[in-house]
Amino acid sequence: METWTVAAVEVEPWRYRWFGRVFVRRGDVSLALPMTGVVAQWLSPGDTVELQLEAGTAQPTFDDYRLTRLTPEGPVEVWPVHQDTVELVRRSPIDERPIYAYTLRLREATRESDYTAVVDLEQYHYAAEESILAKWVCPEDGAVLAANVRPVCPRCHQPMRFWDLTDATRASRFLLAELVNGQPYEPRFIGYVRVDPPLPAMHRRLPDGTIQRDIRRQVFPADWFEPTYWPEAYYRAWRSAQPEADPEVLWARAEEEALKECNTRGARIARVVVHPDYRGEGLGYTLVERALAWVAARRIPEARRTKMIVETVAMMARYNPFFERAGFRYLWDTASGRPVLYRGLTPEAEAAIDRFLEADPAARRHGGRLYRPRYRPVEPLAGPIRFENVTKVYQSWVGLENLPPVLQDVLRSFGVERRLIQKFVLRSLWFRVQPGEVIALVGASGSGKTTILRLIWGQASGWRGWRYQPDGGRITLPRNTRAEAYLPGELEPDFGRLSVLEAVYRRAGDETVAIEVLNAVGLSDAVLFRATVNQLSTGQRERANLAYLLAGGPNLLLIDEFCAHLDPALARRVARKVGELVRRLGITLVVSTHRPEVLETLRPDHTLLVGYGGVARLT
Repeated sequence: METWTVAAVEVEPWRYRWFGRVFVRRGDVSLALPMTGVVAQWLSPGDTVELQLEAGTAQPTFDDYRLTRLTPEGPVEVWPVHQDTVELVRRSPIDERPIYAYTLRLREATRESDYTAVVDLEQYHYAAEESILAKWVCPEDGAVLAANVRPVCPRCHQPMRFWDLTDATRASRFLLAELVNGQPYEPRFIGYVRVDPPLPAMHRRLPDGTIQRDIRRQVFPADWFEPTYWPEAYYRAWRSAQPEADPEVLWARAEEEALKECNTRGARIARVVVHPDYRGEGLGYTLVERALAWVAARRIPEARRTKMIVETVAMMARYNPFFERAGFRYLWDTASGRPVLYRGLTPEAEAAIDRFLEADPAARRHGGRLYRPRYRPVEPLAGPIRFENVTKVYQSWVGLENLPPVLQDVLRSFGVERRLIQKFVLRSLWFRVQPGEVIALVGASGSGKTTILRLIWGQASGWRGWRYQPDGGRITLPRNTRAEAYLPGELEPDFGRLSVLEAVYRRAGDETVAIEVLNAVGLSDAVLFRATVNQLSTGQRERANLAYLLAGGPNLLLIDEFCAHLDPALARRVARKVGELVRRLGITLVVSTHRPEVLETLRPDHTLLVGYGGVARLT
């Protein structure tokens, strides 16, 4: 590598997210280095850098050079941007055998298409303060529109270009999770993390309501969080001194000054967003873990001083422990009541967190732990479910009344006019389901799978309809049975016009339990909490139905046509999550399915083949 000096930085405001240039000089030689404006804006004239060009490169492009910034605290790689690959293996909760896996490419956003993907995902994040999430510009005529999908310019009628996210800052950087070798029906991007500089100021609200100002300065060295990115401070001062100046010009100048001055030892995880169909897969933890490595290695976002600590302010951390799983510890609530968690990147930072947790009276009580689950294992069934010599007969009359006269005459010529059809669906059936078992019923359509579920539900619920009672034999359930069932077309969750969260809350009777149940099934976003069931995708609706059932606190769960309408990849994810949940909570589960990938992933304790009135145990 050779040492060069930064001569100038060029960033065009309308496309700074994905394009910029840094001009470097060594003696009489000058080069223009193309890169994203998000990276280029952190470099300044006079900075010393090391440049490595690929052999034969005369004029660098995006992909044929490496740039390292030289700082008093050592070199930090600037370009190409960070990229990492991780394979996520999902294992059986029974024997840890791998059941499926997928590969993620984690890389910093660099392309315009990357940011349009962020806009798509951002719509699912509860903390998005704006309903319209992106600004778009027409480079031809300067028209600007706000929209959540790419609009057409109203003047020249050409597709507009992405400009920026309305809820992000100039300092924000994005780490994308890209699905490698996904199926055509799967999304390309399944999540992202947004990293910002630390918040400009933070005050603490104590349990008694007292406000403790500038709490971070009392716990950590001030220079870990200062000077941070705070264009509002410059703008207010300049606006007061120059009231006649153009506000847009002042704001642009304030942003540039704030970028130049920002130089902290901290970072803030401002967003962790996972695609709704991939919730419940542990991806939140994976994204946070990889973002921490990115921050530490590249000193994100500024690429200046060594990073010591990462903070996050996240209400969802009260109900989902993925930040704590990644090593974050809860220290306090902000003045507005939002929990603040920290993760040290160095032993010095971890020691400062330890000292606070040991010395502060309120912190000693919580011990750095925020998430405290309220949804706990159920009382398991006190005994087995018994089918003893059970028989079920279906019968129906077949007549000619609804046929055209010409067809009635044809059938009469065969001697067929009115016939009673009787069929043994179950014949002298004996079997048991032990407490806590996961049982899968398989077999052809009409073989009796649904009938078995109906009969169990009839005994558990007291329903006396003929469909739900045996014609012979006996079915016994333990006295402490609390059953929930999903039989499509017969017995389904009744959300009415309520939001998903309200419907689950009304069943659970506790708002914390309701949110935990929704998190547990993979609906871990307040945007989806606010939706009605009709606004959900097929996969989300399947999970919402499961949350509705679990909110009733059952120890017996009956599900017909389990995962019947999901694509194979989503069916595997839902089946794995359900199998893990019921085993952890002590719930006995009986499902019917025709999906081999569901059986492979659910790993039932027993698979029962139902047909011609009998049942054979396959596993």
